[in-house]
Amino acid sequence: MSKLGKFFKGGGSSKSRAAPSSQEALARLRETEEMLSKKQEYLENRIQRELSLARKHGTKNKRAALQALKRKKRFEKQLTQIDGTLSTIEFQREALENSHTNTEVLRNMGIAAKAMKAVHENMDLNKIDDLMQEIAEQQDVAQEISEAFSQRVGFDDNFDEDELMAELEELEQEELNKKMANIRLPNVPSSSLPAQPDRIPGRMSSTSSSAHRSRAASSRRAEEEDDDIKQLAAWAT
Repeated sequence: MSKLGKFFKGGGSSKSRAAPSSQEALARLRETEEMLSKKQEYLENRIQRELSLARKHGTKNKRAALQALKRKKRFEKQLTQIDGTLSTIEFQREALENSHTNTEVLRNMGIAAKAMKAVHENMDLNKIDDLMQEIAEQQDVAQEISEAFSQRVGFDDNFDEDELMAELEELEQEELNKKMANIRLPNVPSSSLPAQPDRIPGRMSSTSSSAHRSRAASSRRAEEEDDDIKQLAAWAT
């Protein structure tokens, strides 16, 4: 068994040691990353320094130049190992963060489920149905009340339509009689028209026909006025 195996076996044999929480493990992983990053920076500086020494000695001191290159190679190997270790730690940290997130989500969902169950324990589906029916009935009552208020309310308006129409006709007849009393009819002349004086012989025939047409027009107007008066009097009675 390797020393590494013995180390992990010995570490795991202690049953009394409690497992660290995810927060503690994440904090330690971040500390390790920070330590390895500093180590990485140190090795990069050493590599550049050894490379500068090898260039400085060059062919003048070949032994010193070779020793510098050997140290550079060791540092590069360590740097490669640290790069791999950092990649593994980053992957482990991300996985642990995701696990912690999933754990928190699951725990919160469990709390919400318990709270929902506690709320539903005080609810009865039969009571809910009864409540909804009661609400629907109250809505119907409110609708009937609104319709009752919106209806037209009559106070002693049951009158006889025939009596009202007869009274209206009497009022119209009175108004018409008042208007007719104020109308002045034109006077119809009772005497005949005066004789026309003698005219020039050449114009006798035309003058006679003009006078005849004038008398006919006057007679028609008088007859029309008489007819209008008779119709108006007949309508008034």
